[in-house]
Amino acid sequence: MRYHIVSLAAVFLALALGIVLGATKVSSPILAGLQTDKTSLTAEKDQLAAQNTALSGRVGGDDKFAGAVGNLAVRGTLPNASVVVVTTADADPGDRDAVLSLLSRAGAKVTAQVQVTDQFADPAHAADLRTLAARVLPTGAQLPDTPSAGATGGALLASVLLTDKSGKTTVKADQATAALSALASGGFLQASGSVTPGRLVVVVTGGAATGGSEADKAGAIAAMATQLKSAAGGVVVAGRQGSDQGTGAVGVIRSDTAQSAAVSTVDNVDTATGRLATVLALVEQNGGGIGRYGFASNAQAQIPTLGVS
Repeated sequence: MRYHIVSLAAVFLALALGIVLGATKVSSPILAGLQTDKTSLTAEKDQLAAQNTALSGRVGGDDKFAGAVGNLAVRGTLPNASVVVVTTADADPGDRDAVLSLLSRAGAKVTAQVQVTDQFADPAHAADLRTLAARVLPTGAQLPDTPSAGATGGALLASVLLTDKSGKTTVKADQATAALSALASGGFLQASGSVTPGRLVVVVTGGAATGGSEADKAGAIAAMATQLKSAAGGVVVAGRQGSDQGTGAVGVIRSDTAQSAAVSTVDNVDTATGRLATVLALVEQNGGGIGRYGFASNAQAQIPTLGVS
């Protein structure tokens, strides 16, 4: 028995000694390797942080420059142009007011300001919007043959908010007033001040849609803007950061070949650069051009490049 006990003790002692020695031999290179990896990752992190700081500084500098020269850059670019400004429920009032200020500097006259509500883009109210549009559609106007409530609402808005190429209204004033009143009573629209038809359109929206049915809501606003372009001399949709995603109106337009061939988009209207791009994109649209502007990967440039005459 003593022999067996001594033998077992020797085995466990040898096992413990082997573990200690093995761990020491193995852990040293592993720890050395981990330390090297840590040093490398730390250096990489510091480099990326420095690059991020530098890029942020450049973006901030560009934005300050755009804010400083914005009024001068747009001055006289839209002489006597009539513009309708449409905002969505999630649009920031500061973005709208900044765009309005630049439009004024450009020489444009804002003839109407309307805001479409959450209900306008909500698929739960799509049937109600289509029914209302068919009921109050002014004489001579037509609705598109599509189940899209956004396109239907856009066609109704186009008939009462836009002029023809010669600058003349296309429907009777009393019918236009009745249609806008019906949209307001139905919870689809809010108007600010007097409403007179215009020729160009700026749609100011927020970022990515929220609150459920995000893709449908973004699609409704995109369809509205595209339908407005069928009657307008130019349409620009300007959204905040995130609007370029699949649940943002800008992203929906950019992902659709037909829509992106009709409507210009800006994905950073919450910056001075984006607001300048919005007005210059409208100038470009007024001249028959089109583009995608902002900081997102699916933008072609920060701002339009306009010819100098």
